[in-house]
Parts: sequence; C-alpha cells; structure tokens
Amino acid sequence: MISNKKLDNQLIKLPNDIKFCQKCVISNQRPRIQFNKKNVCSACGYTDIKNSIDWEKREKELTDLCNEYRKSDGKYDVIVPSSGGKDSSRVAHELKYKYNMNPLTVTWAPFEYTAIGYKNFRNFIKVGGFNNLMASPNGIFHRKLARISLEAVGDPWQPFTYGQVCYAFHIAKAFDIKLVFFGENGEAEYSGDPKVFNLSGMPYELWSEQYLKGATIDSLIKYGLDETDYFSSKDFNSSDLQFYNLPDTNEMNNKGIIFRWFSYYKHWIPQDNYYYASEHVDFEANPSGRSEGTYSKYASLDDQFDGFHFYLAFIKFGIGRATADCSHEIRDGHIDREEAAVLVKKFDGEFPKKWYKEFLDYLNINEETFWESIEKFRSKNAWEYKNGKWCIKKSVWEDYQFDIEPGYMKLPDGSQEIIDKILNKK
Repeated sequence: MISNKKLDNQLIKLPNDIKFCQKCVISNQRPRIQFNKKNVCSACGYTDIKNSIDWEKREKELTDLCNEYRKSDGKYDVIVPSSGGKDSSRVAHELKYKYNMNPLTVTWAPFEYTAIGYKNFRNFIKVGGFNNLMASPNGIFHRKLARISLEAVGDPWQPFTYGQVCYAFHIAKAFDIKLVFFGENGEAEYSGDPKVFNLSGMPYELWSEQYLKGATIDSLIKYGLDETDYFSSKDFNSSDLQFYNLPDTNEMNNKGIIFRWFSYYKHWIPQDNYYYASEHVDFEANPSGRSEGTYSKYASLDDQFDGFHFYLAFIKFGIGRATADCSHEIRDGHIDREEAAVLVKKFDGEFPKKWYKEFLDYLNINEETFWESIEKFRSKNAWEYKNGKWCIKKSVWEDYQFDIEPGYMKLPDGSQEIIDKILNKK
C-alpha cells in the first residue's frame, strides 16, 4: 500500500464545480486559472492582449537586450535550455543566426529517449550548429525520485521538471553567463496566473509555486524517507541534488543572471515553431502520426514517458493532452470550439499504452501499484463511478452531439479488474 499523503499543493485550491471557458475548451480545474464574468479563461483573455501588443517595439527590446549581453570576444553570452524540440530549436536558432548571439545550449536528459526524440536532438546540434552540454542525473536516484513523484505528487515527471528549469542556471553561474532564455511563458500561453502574464521572465521567488506544484526536491526526499520502504539516505548524497535545486537566489541576483521568455518578445504560435524548426534544423514530427492522448504530432516527442505526465493531469484535473492542444489552437485561430470538442472527446485521456511496460520497469513497480497511485489522485471534482466504470462528470462536448466513444474509456487489458480490486479495498 502507498501512503495517502499528497504533496501537490495545487489540488486543495481547485473549485468544486466545473465550468468551461466559452472560447476554448479548458476548464476551471487547471491550477491558477482565472475566469472573467463572461466565463472566458485567462489564456483566451491574454490572446486579446497578444493581438494588441506592438511586436515591432518588442523586437526592438529584444535587439537592445542582445546588444547589451552579447560578448565581443565570441564567448558564450546566452544559455538556452534545449531539448531539440520545435520550441527551443527556434529560440536557439534565432538568437544565434538572427541576433548574432553566442548560445550555449543545455539539455536535462529525458528519462528514456524515443528514437525520434534523440534524432531531433542530434539534428539540432549537427544541422543547427550548436554547442551543447547534457546532464544525465544519477540513474538510481532519478528512477526512485520518479517513483516517489508518482506516489507523492501524482506526476512521475516531477524530477525532470526540477532539472529542466534549474540546470541552466547552474551552467550560467559556472560559465559566467548573465542571460538565460526559455521559450514560452506557460502561465500566459496555457491559462494560468495572470499576475505573471506581462512579465519578461519568471521571478525566482515564484518558481516553487509556478513550476514545482509547491513540492521541492527536499519535500520529495522527505516523503521518500518517511513514507516509503524502497528509498533511503544511502540512495543519494548532496552532490546528486545540485541540479535539482535552483542556485541561491541572492547569489543569482548579485551575479546579475537574468531569466527571459522568448514569447515575451515574439508572438508565440507552436505550429509556426514546428515549421521553423523543420526548415532550419531538420526537426521531424512523430513518425507514428499523432501522439497518444491527442491529435497533434510535433510536441513533447522526446521521452517515452511523456504520455504519463499528461495522463496523470487528466486524472487529477480532468484536463488531458488534447484539451491543452485544442485550447491553444483555438486561440491561434487554427480550429473552432466545436471541432476542438470533437477532438477532446475522441482523444483526451487516452491511455499511453505504447511505453506502459517500459514505464513500469523504469519505476520498478507493478500494475497494481500504478493504479493505486492513479486512484489516490483521481479528482472527485471531475470523476464519478457509475455502471462499473469511472466517467467524467462534466465534459466540454456535452454542448454538442457527437457519436464518438470518449478516448479515456479504453484501458489496457486487465486494468479495470485491478481498479475494481483497489476500490473494493477502500
């Protein structure tokens, strides 16, 4: 049995009654989202702001910023966290070839590369012409952290998130590089906290709240030590923790290291980034077609286990990968709300079965432990058990008549029996 303790501080702040944005298909269960009096979400509201921004003025701001930080001796002058995906490829490529910066790209390694993810990463370096440093964390420790994260946070991806946002700043400090450029402001683009919408970068003091679900590496380790029988102090030492933590914020400020989002300066459209990366660094979409849980084929392709991050979000919030993709594409003017509702019903919450066995092996768990973790985090706001199965209580497609079976209804063989067994124990 796993512990009942939860570390995701976002869960206690969610409203009980579900409502959906009247422009896109996102619900009020997304952490930090806000709806206005017309039931329009904060990201759709930000779209109106984006469309009124003077992007020529922002371009001038970016040019001035690069002129300020560019080194005249050709040494590295900007850090770009880069997976080889479409978004970071565009950021790094434009900074180098359009703004004449000298980027050092850095990569926090995925749990397990997909073939297309690794190919795109190598193309990014070879075709794009970038210098790159990759960090591969202690494999034993990282695997156990992922297992703890599944049980404690309801997201096995959490250890990746730590390194993804923190590693770049350690390298900036080590190489005396003052500028760190990430891609998009996720809060603004995907509907989060409006207080950071118009900022050019995320203040360090908001990282735990905005990026880490309120669960730091220290709290995750404490959970592992106190609540599990498979994790002990012998599994790590202080050197293993360095890249999971942000460097001291006072030191960062004293050294003048700044954080910037490229989306503050550029009108951010993911599909455009895909076309840009395809042209300039030979980026390729998913050769299997669409990715599990959605209809799109060019985002979040690097890791075999990405699908479980999105699946757990569906369990915790009733918001899956297709909902997130559709909402952004509505705001970008690529699809309308009715088409999005069809796609959400057909694909949202689809189980990521392709790498299921590899995922269980990586975490060293069996199916019962996996589903026990799922049931621990299943949102009582979003789900109800009826006719022997879990069903979404309220859906965006209720406003339309679609004769399509919901994607979330299809589970791996034998999984429903395991779920029933777990529920009967309760």
